[in-house]
Amino acid sequence: MNPRRHFLQKLAAAAIAFPLLPAEAHLSIEKQATETNDGPPLRVAIMGLGSYGTRVAEAMKDCKRARLTGVISGTPSKITSWQSKYNIPAKNCYNYENFDAIKDNPDIDAVYVITPNGLHHDQVIRVAKAGKHVICEKPMAVNAKEGQEMVDACKKANVKLLVGYRMHFEPKTLEIVRMRKDGELGKILFFQGLSGFTIGDPTQWRLNKQLAGGGAMMDIGIYSINGARYMIGEEPVWITAQETKTNPQKFKPGVDETIQFEMGFPGGAVASCLSTYNMNNLDRFFVNGDKGFGELQPATGYGPIKGKTNKGELTQPHTTHQTIQMDEMAAIILDGKQPIVPVDGEEGVRDLKIIDAIYQAVKTGKKVELK
Repeated sequence: MNPRRHFLQKLAAAAIAFPLLPAEAHLSIEKQATETNDGPPLRVAIMGLGSYGTRVAEAMKDCKRARLTGVISGTPSKITSWQSKYNIPAKNCYNYENFDAIKDNPDIDAVYVITPNGLHHDQVIRVAKAGKHVICEKPMAVNAKEGQEMVDACKKANVKLLVGYRMHFEPKTLEIVRMRKDGELGKILFFQGLSGFTIGDPTQWRLNKQLAGGGAMMDIGIYSINGARYMIGEEPVWITAQETKTNPQKFKPGVDETIQFEMGFPGGAVASCLSTYNMNNLDRFFVNGDKGFGELQPATGYGPIKGKTNKGELTQPHTTHQTIQMDEMAAIILDGKQPIVPVDGEEGVRDLKIIDAIYQAVKTGKKVELK
């Protein structure tokens, strides 16, 4: 391991070793792993047992195709808690030093990596080398180079790499995508994406450059980048961006507070977006065509998503995003299902290339052309 990787692991307390917890009599995943009417389940281990990992685990209780069967963590007390809460046997519990042993565990088909961004690269590659499919939380990596290395490693290992783009399965979002694809919005002219909130604890990993890879852009701005792409249906060809920083004590060098950015698309559409860690009430997508429009507000929160189009209010029912996501990802991995909006590693790299270009535009003050 090179010094940077070692530093990141230490910084995240990710190399804490502990003995496997004793097996508890009668604790089995047999009930969880039984076949459903839709086919065999995807047996998933969650890596990183923080707040979002917990949200995913709770949502998976209602999944039809995905089952939580293992955990990977650097905190022994969390493993103990999850064992009893989710009926996970000790043989399916790992730490960050020994999780390569999942290679020999038939109870685990895939690992969902939900750790700080700066750790994704090495952890995903290790999971791939262990022969397991990977779901990685977004952003997939801290830059496009690392993201591409992750894609290449998973292809070499013949495992799938998916990214936690939960909005790609959200019904109201998909209805606007459908309208755009069917020509109901006409020629797309404009997109606006507002993504932001006021971040709290200044000591959290999201404000640490080494662990987060940046600031608000990596965490929340990526929603507007991704949303512009699937709402417009094209890839941007140029980018401009400007950064505003009002609190350099909280937002250290390399950790962006607020960035306004614009993207131009080959069909002539323009996207105007805002990413910030210093303003609340910013969660809105608006796409405008010469025949109609679509609006979501809130657009990317945990729900319920609300929206309307030129035809009226969107009324698709709300279901927990992570429940839909994990069932759909199980179908992608097990059945080869093709999602309406991609969630593969290549999709993750596309967003990372745009983030790289945004940071370059901020640094140079110039328009950045994208190939």
